[in-house]
Amino acid sequence: MIKENFNDYKLSNEILKAINMLNFKNPTKVQKKVIPAVLNQKDIIVKSQTGSGKTAAYTIPICELVDWCENKPQALVVTPTRELAIQVKEDVFNIGRFKRIKVSALYGKSSFAKQEKELKQKTHVVVGTPGRIIDHVQRGTLDTSKIKYLIVDEADEMLNMGFIEQIETIINRLSKDRVTVLLSATMSKDIESLCTRYMKTPISIEIKEQNSVSDRICQERYTVSNKDKMELLRDITIVENPDSCIIFCNTKQKVEEVYDKLSSLKYTCNKIHGGMEQRDRLSVMDSFRQGYFRYLVATDVAARGIDIDNISLVINYDIPQERESYVHRIGRTGRIRKKGRAITFVTQNESKFLNDIHKYIGKEILLKERPDKETVNNCKEKFIEKLNTTPKIKEVKGDKLSKEIIKLHINAGKKTKMRPVDIVGTLCNIKGMTAEDIGIISILDISTFVEILNNKGQLVYEALQTKPIKGRLRKVSKVIYNDK
Repeated sequence: MIKENFNDYKLSNEILKAINMLNFKNPTKVQKKVIPAVLNQKDIIVKSQTGSGKTAAYTIPICELVDWCENKPQALVVTPTRELAIQVKEDVFNIGRFKRIKVSALYGKSSFAKQEKELKQKTHVVVGTPGRIIDHVQRGTLDTSKIKYLIVDEADEMLNMGFIEQIETIINRLSKDRVTVLLSATMSKDIESLCTRYMKTPISIEIKEQNSVSDRICQERYTVSNKDKMELLRDITIVENPDSCIIFCNTKQKVEEVYDKLSSLKYTCNKIHGGMEQRDRLSVMDSFRQGYFRYLVATDVAARGIDIDNISLVINYDIPQERESYVHRIGRTGRIRKKGRAITFVTQNESKFLNDIHKYIGKEILLKERPDKETVNNCKEKFIEKLNTTPKIKEVKGDKLSKEIIKLHINAGKKTKMRPVDIVGTLCNIKGMTAEDIGIISILDISTFVEILNNKGQLVYEALQTKPIKGRLRKVSKVIYNDK
């Protein structure tokens, strides 16, 4: 029987509390089918379009199923990109917050040593890209002996990026007695073959939305020469005047060019492409998610798996050369149950790419005449008014969760033989505190971080100014919550 409410599933109070505070109302179609199947320990093949809520479909049951007392990783999520790995880590972190689920993200161009230190501590869920996961497995820094759940996300993208052999390498290092979940927007023969070889009588779940991505997004195109693209972009943004917009380009050089021009025109904008440092890319995405600027100029690095609410417009400054990329780009607008808008610029020698997209989405993108000067001029006043108005900063996913949680830093760690039991014992001896009020504890070499739940952080902070931990007074301070 299909369940219409998260409370109808056999989920713990800790998971339900997090779901509620994350403002998840009712399960989406994919969640209604995937959550009970994973909870029942079934292998599953999920074919579902972008923006359908599939990440939560597997993170909710995985957070429910992992055994908190087990120190070694029990679930492994494999993603094609660093950005998606980081986003899935945040989703697991938020959903498992009150159950104290610890999650690590493993990806390239990030400190291997830092990841290794994280993995030496209690870790319930690991999320990562194939290459870095294999590095950790081969060096013995990722123990796979207790992994019961394997999730392969964006399998079609893994195939496109040439990761299938690496996926098989990872699978062959895991126990055969596991639950495997594979998610993909499309199902090629290679993916079907992978499922046949490594999954046990899997349940196939295909979600056909009443309104597909291409149906719920108003799509238009303009024919334009390369030299006139920037002028058209200027006119389109004036007329559309979006609150939040992604402008996609095919190369990082074009991203830089468009970004520089928009910056010179005083647009509130930023850029993201594969040539940037990972920390800078993350910072840009976080700022865009919160609404610090309205226009993001990006390569396809921002096209897949990145969940940002309320993007009102996507502009393909360059038409994508792969038809799948078109759907993933425009899928950044019109997220779950919402309408969206997408505009594509097409030059005369790009009809091959356009025809390919038309075949793929099953309809023609509406050709429009570019706005005339009178229309543009009539819209300029409102555009300039918005341009000169500071964007309203949005509350991001997880902010509500953090409001009743304070993270404390204790100036002692492994080198002083600090253990979780020492922290828990001290905190439970504070009047009004119970074990249920203690969140995630992370013990590093010379520092310990502990989350205090249920609005009891200030009480604990004040008590620890005079209360010894492991026989000594320790310096305790509050942490500004930006480190997940």
